[in-house]
Amino acid sequence: MATPFSIVVICRNESDGIAHTLSGLQGLSDDIVVYDTGSNDGTQAIVRDFPVRLIEGVWKGFGPTKNAANALAKHDWILSLDADEVPDSTLRAELMEWAPASVDAVYACSFLNYIGDQPIRFGEWGWDRHIRLFNRTRVQWDAEPVHEQLQFPAAVEVLRLRGKIQHRTVRDWNDHRNKMRQYAQLNAQKYFARGKAAPLWKLWLSPPFTFLHYYLIKLGFLDGMAGWQCAWLTARYTYWKYARLRQLYRS
Repeated sequence: MATPFSIVVICRNESDGIAHTLSGLQGLSDDIVVYDTGSNDGTQAIVRDFPVRLIEGVWKGFGPTKNAANALAKHDWILSLDADEVPDSTLRAELMEWAPASVDAVYACSFLNYIGDQPIRFGEWGWDRHIRLFNRTRVQWDAEPVHEQLQFPAAVEVLRLRGKIQHRTVRDWNDHRNKMRQYAQLNAQKYFARGKAAPLWKLWLSPPFTFLHYYLIKLGFLDGMAGWQCAWLTARYTYWKYARLRQLYRS
């Protein structure tokens, strides 16, 4: 018999895609929690059209907000998703029959990321994999302001799920650029709080190295122009991050 789990989705102003996400989750769980942190674009009205639990809460940062939402779920096993993520048919089939190996097991999923309607199969995103299924009594998100991570018990066992999570990460290249700028600002603040150095050589050498790593070594060129643009924007993100970090130290 399959083990019940809750699906927890964090969202804010996701009216463009939340219906697609919730449609793709129907039938997977008897407890789908949508934790909305202040949408004002009609997202909540769309969510109310689906048989899910809409809970309104405050934004506490990525990790703390996810922990608060997980605490409201019906089941201890949590499938944690963003509002632009949907399991593909292979992953759905496995989840319908899934049972945990142990309470300390966590489950990783491969991701297929999209820019608009174009899948990105190589480069930085081509090897994307994240842990998204876990027991909340054993695992919590950390309190990092960006790129939050799960904190595991010592005896954790990381297992793989078949299939992929389809991630409609950005609507277009302008959206992608804006998100990378935002993440660069947040990561610079995180580095500054930790006292991480920002030497001038990192500002100028890290971006071209990043581009070459993802475009050549990680085979981004196989995605054509999209692969070039992804590698270029990641290199720009690296530059923006260290430029902002140096600015924080100067001020």
